[in-house]
Amino acid sequence: MQEDKKEDEYVYVKVTKVGFADPEGAQGVLVLTAEDGRSFPMSAFSGEVAEYIARFQRGDRVSVPSVYKMIAELADSQSIFLTEVEVYERGNVLRADLYFNCRGSSFVLRNYRASDSIALATYYDVPIKMKKKLFDKLASQV
Repeated sequence: MQEDKKEDEYVYVKVTKVGFADPEGAQGVLVLTAEDGRSFPMSAFSGEVAEYIARFQRGDRVSVPSVYKMIAELADSQSIFLTEVEVYERGNVLRADLYFNCRGSSFVLRNYRASDSIALATYYDVPIKMKKKLFDKLASQV
């Protein structure tokens, strides 16, 4: 019962749009959307990461060598599987924790850039979650 209550504190989101904040493509923008249709834009990350996310959404994970492919190859060789990403706010910056399973155990990598973590979640097609309170705050600012 406690686990159900804990899950109710979260909103699962998906990347629904990816683009650029500037004509040169130097700064990326993406939109995270919840199942209820509410969304918010996230920016202040590189256009290169935005390009990778868009590519991963199309199913292209291998045409361009990337750090994401390198991480995937290392993880696959060691039977490490990304299971979900949690995005949260630290100060005025979005950060993320990455949850992994490995040979019957699990571990968490904490406090990584949200944009890179979302790119990995898109690469692996795993859930992205946020605290409901944070999502409500960001979605209301749109």
